[in-house]
Amino acid sequence: MKRYLLIFTVILSAFIGAAAGIIFVIRYIDLFNPSYVSIQEHQASALVNYPSDSSGLSPNSLNFGNAAKMITPAVVHIRTIYGSGEFSLNPLKQYLNPPARSSGSGVILTDDGYIVTNHHVIEDATQIEVVMNNNQRFYAKLVGKDPSTDLALLKIKARNLPYVKYGDSDGITPGEWVLAIGNPFDLNSTVTAGIISAKARNIGILRDRNNLQVESFIQTDAAVNPGNSGGALVNLKGELIGINSAIATSTGNYAGYSFAIPVSLVKKIVDDLLEFGEVQRGLLGVQIIDVSAELAENRSLDVVQGVYITRVNSGSAAEESGILTGDVIIAIDGHPVNSVSELQEWVARNRPGQSIDVTFLRDGKTKSVKTILKNFEGSNEVEKKKVEYELEGATFEDISYRNLTRLNIDGGILIKQLTEGKWKKAGIKEGFIITHIDKVPVDNVEDLNRTLDFKNGGILVEGIYDRNDKEVYGVDW
Repeated sequence: MKRYLLIFTVILSAFIGAAAGIIFVIRYIDLFNPSYVSIQEHQASALVNYPSDSSGLSPNSLNFGNAAKMITPAVVHIRTIYGSGEFSLNPLKQYLNPPARSSGSGVILTDDGYIVTNHHVIEDATQIEVVMNNNQRFYAKLVGKDPSTDLALLKIKARNLPYVKYGDSDGITPGEWVLAIGNPFDLNSTVTAGIISAKARNIGILRDRNNLQVESFIQTDAAVNPGNSGGALVNLKGELIGINSAIATSTGNYAGYSFAIPVSLVKKIVDDLLEFGEVQRGLLGVQIIDVSAELAENRSLDVVQGVYITRVNSGSAAEESGILTGDVIIAIDGHPVNSVSELQEWVARNRPGQSIDVTFLRDGKTKSVKTILKNFEGSNEVEKKKVEYELEGATFEDISYRNLTRLNIDGGILIKQLTEGKWKKAGIKEGFIITHIDKVPVDNVEDLNRTLDFKNGGILVEGIYDRNDKEVYGVDW
């Protein structure tokens, strides 16, 4: 009898220990700062069952309703505030110079709250609010942004969210039906339909200080208007194939053509922003123009399509691989490139240090070389931003899981030491644990760095002291 009792006790103890461990992990470990660095891989392994009813979703059936029903809950309304914001330290400033407001759209990519939108939707915003299709509201943290592709990645603190599955923008062809979903003119969850009109369009709207902008838009005739920016372009299976970004217009409103960033590029950009906080751009290091009939005639070229190299930069990846001025690039990794926009897109999908196969024509002969890409500084290394633990007179420290559990908080950072500076001037004392800035959760020191990188002006700092006293401070940032 004692033997059976001992066995039962051991089994019960093991079960209780396992259950406690599971509860702890689910509640506290990496809930809102996951270890994954690829949205695509996370989508593939997500526990949430993504709808995949193939019946009725075939393009031949032209059933727009199923795709719209699947995707609409995962397209959000993004509201931005510029200027002093809602949490200004100077109420008189808000009265005399009220903050400007704008809005756009965004697409939820993961069940734990990563959202992609356009850079121009959130550019210079002091506060970003996300409103769900069901009217839930969240303050969003800006993870990173990239003006050269007009993309930005946001994060809200939530779980089990509806999200949009990646599709294949490489496989689409002109004539295919697509849906555009967004919030034009603050008309939430608006769905429009059209077809793919063209691919790899360069319309000359992006600007970058280093002249590294990438425009390889999907052109459609789905109606898109102000407020649609950052919304989803999906196929009839409900898969994301692009992020709506621009319209061709002389009036500011829809005039027949809209343009979306292909998801093939979106995947790479958001994974870079997720892992590094900034885009890791691999470059060939060449100056290029489209091959035209006129150029072909003037330079005695054997082709009338492709990308002509007008200059190879010294020390560049192209120079090291033997590419010369006058060569005509016709393929990247075996994929034909007929224009600058196509070449830019295929190269921009890679990070420094990664190699690509470049196929080109020289003196009428086809050659191919393997080229290891470099970054703008000429290095083939990826560069992650250094985490600063000392900022404006305060020394910060991450909080252990044990202490997070003891304090019953999901995340936060400890102010371990204070000297003269902005934090001390605001009245904050050593031992204060920051949990939110401008209503956005802050989970660790890296999170704090990214949040403060995009702040300008007064910020609202919320948190607790070890004895669980909640405090709110205004810091002049």
